[in-house]
Amino acid sequence: MTAPTDGRTFYRLRAPGSDGATSTAVSVRVDPARPDPYPVYLAVGGGRRRMYLTPDEAWALWRCLSEAVASLGEPPDHIRTRVAPARR
Repeated sequence: MTAPTDGRTFYRLRAPGSDGATSTAVSVRVDPARPDPYPVYLAVGGGRRRMYLTPDEAWALWRCLSEAVASLGEPPDHIRTRVAPARR
């Protein structure tokens, strides 16, 4: 599936909590039509932790975060899923 080319696109995944009963929402919104230089919006935990990013900042975050979590070992099973883009 390819992402829609116009308007906002959302990517969401839930991370299981350490107690096994709760989970944390992680979502990213990409809005290429946004007039300022921050088309990427990252929210973790239902928006409690959030930030706007430029494309270059998002790529730098991706690179650093991917290297950092790779140093922790093999990816957990819950991450081995396809994250499909959604319109909302």
